[in-house]
Amino acid sequence: MTIAESAVIHPSAHVEPGAVVGPDCRIGPFCVIGGEVKLGRGVEVKSHAVITGLTEIGNETVIFPFSTLGEVPQDLKFRGEKTRLIIGKRNRIREGVTMNSGTEGGGGVTRIGDDGLFMTGSHVAHDCQIGNKVILVNNVALAGHCVLEDEVIVGGLSGVHQFVRIGRGAMIGAVTMVTADVIPHGLVQGPRGTLDGLNIVGLKRRGAGRADIAALRDLVGALGQGTFRETARARAQEGTDNELVREILDFILGPSDRSFLTPR
Repeated sequence: MTIAESAVIHPSAHVEPGAVVGPDCRIGPFCVIGGEVKLGRGVEVKSHAVITGLTEIGNETVIFPFSTLGEVPQDLKFRGEKTRLIIGKRNRIREGVTMNSGTEGGGGVTRIGDDGLFMTGSHVAHDCQIGNKVILVNNVALAGHCVLEDEVIVGGLSGVHQFVRIGRGAMIGAVTMVTADVIPHGLVQGPRGTLDGLNIVGLKRRGAGRADIAALRDLVGALGQGTFRETARARAQEGTDNELVREILDFILGPSDRSFLTPR
């Protein structure tokens, strides 16, 4: 066990032998920290949280009560192999959040980026790959093997099907079921999610100008007239100097055999 001298651990917390607790960590009452857990500098674990398995938590992340991080996957194929959960820096993991470790068949690692907000009751399943500045609102459920790129927001009570990719800056509305890939900067809403245009507010916040937004609208309109991959392949062959357009084209032509959410 390695516990930094500056760490503060409540007497009722249970830290198993072998755990690494970094400088300035704070572990609250009735927490359980497993023997293979590594907590970075300044991590705060509030009361009644459980962190177990081969789990690494980045600097200054805050974990709120009753969260469970690093437990084994909810996958009947799992046979106890050593897999990991790696969480980046400065995340806010709110009450009752669950994040599972990976599976051997999915690469062995569930990975969370930096500066995310995971609100009450949200769930990140095995082998998910989550980017930076991602927000999961209350009770969002991500199935296994999902990929969420940077700055994605998923609205409350929404679900994401296994193996789905959601591109950078996309916005998923509340109470939405996402069953296919979502292009970067897309706006998705409806009980069975459909592509409802672009996340214009998010684009403006990230500095996109009128010309960028007009180019993206033109692309989305073209995508709605044909199959995504064929249209994207044709546009890519034509060439473009717009970085946001190229980002969407690269995403569509990327390594996935799933379909895409399309406009109504």
